[in-house]
Amino acid sequence: MENFLSKLKNLSIRSSGSESLQSDLRPDSVTRQPSALPAKPAPKADPGDPKPQSGRRFRMGKPLHRRYSFWLALVAVGGGGAFAWGVWAVEKSLPDVSAIASFAQNGTLTIKAADGVVLQQLGSATRQKLTIKQVPDRVIKAFIAAEDRRFYQHNGVDYQSIVRAVASNLLARDFVEGGSTITQQVARIIYLNQDRTMGRKIQEAFLAQKIERALSKDQVLEKYLNLVYLGSGAYGVADAAWVYFSKSVDQLTLSETATIAGLPPAPSDYSPLVNPQIAQQRRDIVLDRMQESGYITEAEVEQARAQPLALKPSFPKKLYSDTPYFTSYVQQQLPKLVSKEQLEAGGLTVETSLNTTWQKAAEKAIKDAVKNVGPAEGFKQASLVAVDPRNGEIRAMVGGTDFVTSQFNRVTQAQRQPGSSFKPILYTTAIATGISPYASYLDAPLTVDGYKPQNYGRKYSGWLSLRSALTNSVNLVSVRLLIDVGFDPVIKLGHDMGIQSELLPTYSLALGASEVNLLEITTAYATLAARGNHMESHGIRRIINRRGEVIYTANVKPKRVIDQDTVAIVTWMMQNVVNSGTGQAAQIGRPVAGKTGTSEEARDLWFIGFVPQMAAGVWLGNDDNTPTWSYSSTAAEVWHNFMTTVVKGMPVEKFAELPKLDNRKGVIKAKPVKPAQMYDGEAPPSSSGTSDNSRSYPKASGEPARTPAGDPNGNAAPAAPDQSPAPAAPETAPPPQNTAPELPPAEPAPPPTTSGPPPSAPAN
Repeated sequence: MENFLSKLKNLSIRSSGSESLQSDLRPDSVTRQPSALPAKPAPKADPGDPKPQSGRRFRMGKPLHRRYSFWLALVAVGGGGAFAWGVWAVEKSLPDVSAIASFAQNGTLTIKAADGVVLQQLGSATRQKLTIKQVPDRVIKAFIAAEDRRFYQHNGVDYQSIVRAVASNLLARDFVEGGSTITQQVARIIYLNQDRTMGRKIQEAFLAQKIERALSKDQVLEKYLNLVYLGSGAYGVADAAWVYFSKSVDQLTLSETATIAGLPPAPSDYSPLVNPQIAQQRRDIVLDRMQESGYITEAEVEQARAQPLALKPSFPKKLYSDTPYFTSYVQQQLPKLVSKEQLEAGGLTVETSLNTTWQKAAEKAIKDAVKNVGPAEGFKQASLVAVDPRNGEIRAMVGGTDFVTSQFNRVTQAQRQPGSSFKPILYTTAIATGISPYASYLDAPLTVDGYKPQNYGRKYSGWLSLRSALTNSVNLVSVRLLIDVGFDPVIKLGHDMGIQSELLPTYSLALGASEVNLLEITTAYATLAARGNHMESHGIRRIINRRGEVIYTANVKPKRVIDQDTVAIVTWMMQNVVNSGTGQAAQIGRPVAGKTGTSEEARDLWFIGFVPQMAAGVWLGNDDNTPTWSYSSTAAEVWHNFMTTVVKGMPVEKFAELPKLDNRKGVIKAKPVKPAQMYDGEAPPSSSGTSDNSRSYPKASGEPARTPAGDPNGNAAPAAPDQSPAPAAPETAPPPQNTAPELPPAEPAPPPTTSGPPPSAPAN
């Protein structure tokens, strides 16, 4: 190598012509003649000879691979090629900057409402993003003076700043100044890491120039001011203004602005909440640089210097959710929709279906009920959920009254007896088997396989049409109807409509003894609102990763689970519950279908109802399952308070017209229960088995029941609140024969309006 360099040096300083150069490159065996032989005289030149003549014999040069000039040229060309290849390789390895606008930090989770409002942000997220027009001019100038004075002159890399920084660091024998531009910092924040290796710095420089080719200066600056970490959990200038001073960024003083602008080099160390003295020193440096740049006057500097750091710290916005029950539910759903690796990488933005206006109305309705009514009626908790029946989207969710003291979500986690709010599922099944809504059933005491259901207050009304029985929530009719229809069809349809919890094949299933949660049963009602199409309830519309790529989109398909005619009939029956039955408190001045529900000893109070565009459910009760002395009409009133906000500006839509009932055929096959023993009354029949009270009256021939005087629709005053008994295991035996109905008597009176606990229901 030394020999090569020596010869290379000689070549570079020689001034002889090509002859001398050629002579230098010859090996001795060629350039020297043997000493024993005399030199031959040079031949005379022949004018006709085209060949050149010289004073010595012409000799061919070295092979190309043995020439220094060849290797020198090869090194030069190869070096240039290697450099070009290196540049190409670095460029090719750089990420695409086209998705920079939707970037999110690693390890973050942002949950948004349907209108784009941020509900919660977890991790190192920017809580409040601003457009460049929303950032005050003084804030922009402070950061440019502090971080990148030549921001508007360079193309992403400022070579003057690099030279200046190197000189400053050498003189100080320490790292006192960086040469990175604002654009390089954006590249580092979004695409790279904080390593100080040469490879990373090269990538940063190339990427910064690529970013500046794709974005304008204002766009780069906007990204930087929103993403730069400024200590104490603050990302971006808006967050810092709030975290340190509890102000919006446009309210910052010059002193406060300079304090924030001095944080980027070492935000954790310079934070005024951690090191106020160092933060003040950094503030003064920024003020000096702003003056040097001509942004502020000396008088302004002195005035700002004289001001103390008047800190007023606050937690970052959206660190704690305003809708905690819903956002917690969303977080629980994420592992079902995206991979573990995607969750761990973070940077996810979750777009949900929550309507913020309706959510506030739901929260107010629940809060008012528990605070104003609960103490007098004995309930301390409440929950509400609203589902769009057209797509299954959850539009509002309140899982309790205080998330801080209890994170238990009573919409999705509380398994409670739905009471008579389960009856529409039973009646839908019955109508689907072909039974007429006018079919009459006997409301009288009944004992079946040892099970003795009771009506509220032990009141009985004789023969009732199914429509009247549902309107007034008559328990005995529901049990007789379940025996006719069978456990299996009811359970299957309940699951098809949205009930996911186990439904027990017991006689008390008719009265809502199988536990469900509020979201499930509201989803089942939403299936009725959607005219028999079931849509799985969900709260997440889309999930976007940190690169702006959509990694999940809700694609819920409607599933036809019951025919439209059946749904139209049942909806017509449920409208009567609201118009003149136990759910009158839910009236909102437009068509509403719904059903109340009360479990044993009023432990659970329900109302689930719907208009064609929205289904909503309300539950009231106590977490420890203690009895209340309230009524399901209170739940209906809470539903009313919520829905009056929901329907504002919403077009009035009518339910489907009632289809023809004559000669209607069923679409579901009944599987009647065969009790081992079934008789009317509470006392067993005589041992001979011939007592009249061994008869059963489950169903008439399908002809419309005769109606009470004065009401052409077969309606009467609403009955007392519904009451469901505890479950009992069924047994099977051949069904009794049907008998013809008698004229129905007057129906029960409405529930009492006086306050205080209702009469105790009998044990079932």
